[in-house]
Amino acid sequence: MTTTTDFWLGKRVFITGHTGFKGSWLCLWLDKLGAKVTGYSLSPPTNPNLFELANVNSRVTTIIGDVRDHDNLVKAIGENKPEIIIHMAAQPLVRDSYKNPVETYAINVMGTVNLMDALRLNPGIKAVVNVTTDKCYENREWVWGYRENEPMGGFDPYSNSKGCSELATSAFRNSFFNPTDYNKHGVAIASARAGNVIGGGDWAADRLIPDCMNSLLAEKQIILRNPQSTRPWQFVLEPLCGYLMLAERLFTNGPEYCGGWNFGPDDCDVRPVEAIVKYLCSAWGGTASYTIDKSVQPHEAKYLKLDCSKAKTKLGWQPQWRLEKALELIIEWYKNYEAKRDIRELCEKQIALFENSKPNGIVKCK
Repeated sequence: MTTTTDFWLGKRVFITGHTGFKGSWLCLWLDKLGAKVTGYSLSPPTNPNLFELANVNSRVTTIIGDVRDHDNLVKAIGENKPEIIIHMAAQPLVRDSYKNPVETYAINVMGTVNLMDALRLNPGIKAVVNVTTDKCYENREWVWGYRENEPMGGFDPYSNSKGCSELATSAFRNSFFNPTDYNKHGVAIASARAGNVIGGGDWAADRLIPDCMNSLLAEKQIILRNPQSTRPWQFVLEPLCGYLMLAERLFTNGPEYCGGWNFGPDDCDVRPVEAIVKYLCSAWGGTASYTIDKSVQPHEAKYLKLDCSKAKTKLGWQPQWRLEKALELIIEWYKNYEAKRDIRELCEKQIALFENSKPNGIVKCK
């Protein structure tokens, strides 16, 4: 892990969506690295939530705000004068996008447009990472990984809205922060497309790990909807490490690192949903079990994989942990939650373990 305190110490960082699952983990990590973090977000989206359980609010400056509110977002950025922005605010759920498509587009597309316009109106920002998703690509259900130059698309409103977010980011970069004019404006913008992110502290509805953990904690049978859907699973700190490394390079090297970047696991950790659930039930123990829901479900991609050669070659980023290690740490997290232990201490312990790990040093691909 090459992100260091030497770079982040004292850096002014503005994070949208900091009260969410990934945002809370990122705040804890940046605080550990010595950054001065301001978060802009709605209130935590679930109860319970990692933001409150780990007392993240005590480590960052929090602004409760909506990325759909253009003027308030512009004002918040102007008043806090960040050097680096990581845009994570989103409606992040496929199934919710079927229920609330207009809200999904408003948050994921216009929220990004408002953020990009805030850059235009607030000089002094040097590096911006817009976090989207692996689902932003036009999914053709093929067996090889999508590369950063593949077409944007998305079948469902969530996936499509994230493709739109990517296109809006590209348009603002080309129009107002073109890399060829970097010496004039000094702003470097990139987007980050992560695989299926899993970890302790996720409580979102209709997401695999929270659904499993809620059932296990309540001693109920897990209901599995799409057992053969295959996804690129990765522990939450893996892509966060990529975002930090990318932001650092944007800050120090500028236009060389603009554009899209994939952050996902190696091929051996692209596995079907049922394999994950079997492992969790076995490792949890007791009466843990699952059953398959055979009712008709909303459309979701069946196969999804990322080609991360660009990040590995140009950033020096690569996955640290195999899937088994990620699942082991997830079980540790929820067991500690069940026992009412100190959650922030546990998160900081897992961050330290990640920082000190050798890439791929836990479980080898076969």
